[in-house]
Amino acid sequence: MARIELAPEVGEDFDRIIDHLTLHAGGDFSARIREIIEAIDILQDSPLIGRPVAGNKRELVIGRRAHGYVALYRHIAEFDTVIVLAVKSQREAGYASDQDV
Repeated sequence: MARIELAPEVGEDFDRIIDHLTLHAGGDFSARIREIIEAIDILQDSPLIGRPVAGNKRELVIGRRAHGYVALYRHIAEFDTVIVLAVKSQREAGYASDQDV
């Protein structure tokens, strides 16, 4: 079972998601964040489930439409570790810091 680590920037991503949900979804963000975390937990058993993207990274698609998010991650097989680099809404363009991920 792969270990999952979240990059420090993912905390900022969650803050941004919570701010958006608070403004536009009546503030009920806890269930949505829980859904994202539960989806990321799937990577423990299936670290290669995400679609491949540039730079030896993968994207895990979580939910769909207005409830859709994408988690950018890298699986390091030698250490059986998944590092989640960023989480964004599927409607967002790019990641918060494309040059760093």
